[in-house]
Amino acid sequence: MPYIKIWVHLIWTTKNRFHFLQKNIRLKIFSHIRKNAKEKGIHLDFINGYTDHVHTLISLGSNQSISAVAKTLKGESSHWMNANNLTKTKFGWQDEYIAISVSHSEINRVRDYIKNQVEHHRTRTFEEEYRWFIENHGFSVLRRD
Repeated sequence: MPYIKIWVHLIWTTKNRFHFLQKNIRLKIFSHIRKNAKEKGIHLDFINGYTDHVHTLISLGSNQSISAVAKTLKGESSHWMNANNLTKTKFGWQDEYIAISVSHSEINRVRDYIKNQVEHHRTRTFEEEYRWFIENHGFSVLRRD
């Protein structure tokens, strides 16, 4: 059996960055994403976000890829949101996402960052946060949908 510990900070946004994730909906969708991840064998260590985006800390298993995990979490949760009519209009996630590897020694720092999203976004928009991640993690092109 292989011993694998690959931590990933996975971030994604609502379609067109619409502010669907108000507190009551945010709590429901995060709970659902956590439950679905567990059912699918995805180790979701931490989840939080704000009105237009989600941050997760995930540990990949030996048979999991970042793209497959992102597709599973985003696709199923979008379907669930629409099936349960949690928004007035059709809900969806943006196709793109950010995935950043996390050193084991930085896990608690990333958890704290994710935990404090509401407070964090009192002074910084997601657009500013997004640009910071792109610029400070070596992504060469700022892509827009």
